[in-house]
Amino acid sequence: MSKVIPTEERIEKARKLIEKAREIQPPEDGGWMDFSYAAQVKDVLRQANDLIKFIPMTSGPSAELKAEAAQLMKDIKIAEKEILHRSLA
Repeated sequence: MSKVIPTEERIEKARKLIEKAREIQPPEDGGWMDFSYAAQVKDVLRQANDLIKFIPMTSGPSAELKAEAAQLMKDIKIAEKEILHRSLA
């Protein structure tokens, strides 16, 4: 059975994963490398989302932690748009 991670630690890990996704360097050349880059970014952001996606639905965490997790989920979506759709901005 997996170890239970406290809510605060999940939120902190999710923040670190968002920063990790922002630090992934885009490829110098185009082509197939862009698919690999997009997959890496999406995978890291998915891991962040998986850590916190059930926090707002559980009864244990405080309302502040639930609101923080909900805001962090919005931040993950914004980060994905900022990282992968820079040319559109």
